[in-house]
Amino acid sequence: MSNGPDHSPIQLSVTNAETERADAARNRRLLLAAAKNLIDHHGASAVTMEAVAREAGVGKGTVFRRFGNRTGLMLALLDHSESEMQQAYLSGPEPLGPGAPPLERLLAYGRARLKLTCDHLDILLEAGGTAEDFLTHPAGRASTQHVRILLRQLGFDDDVEFMALTVQAPMSAGSVRYLMQEVGFDLETITAQWQRMVTDLVRARRTH
Repeated sequence: MSNGPDHSPIQLSVTNAETERADAARNRRLLLAAAKNLIDHHGASAVTMEAVAREAGVGKGTVFRRFGNRTGLMLALLDHSESEMQQAYLSGPEPLGPGAPPLERLLAYGRARLKLTCDHLDILLEAGGTAEDFLTHPAGRASTQHVRILLRQLGFDDDVEFMALTVQAPMSAGSVRYLMQEVGFDLETITAQWQRMVTDLVRARRTH
């Protein structure tokens, strides 16, 4: 007695489910890439559901079905960007990734972190913009560990915890918002001054 007819609908169902999951994952990557491209070229304010749909070449309903609203889209983009950054500093190319001298890696990390904070400033402020909010988040804990390792390689020892906080404090959403909106700095100025601060701290440690 053949079992073929009994099993064919189940096989078809599994195949359809796998195809749907693959399509959903592909659409998600497409939409997040479109949103990131808008941020890179026009700033976070340009990221609307309509603009992302247009950039990705899909209907607006596709974006709403996938993310619900703009906040859902921006949170997904933030999570995606954070995952990409972690991969970059753990295993990506130099100078952010392994292989470059520790000071170069630390400066590259700061540039990347400040840009990510600036790109997602609005949503980070809504989610919690203080340095403490970032440092106690799992992504922040991973980043802090990365900074600690680099600082130890640069000669910081007993004061590494304090220095890790010092180095990361200007990168928080609250700090970036203050420097931009209250002081009037742009991202380039914040990054340049942060790099100068870190370089001076490392130079002072090496002269002791």
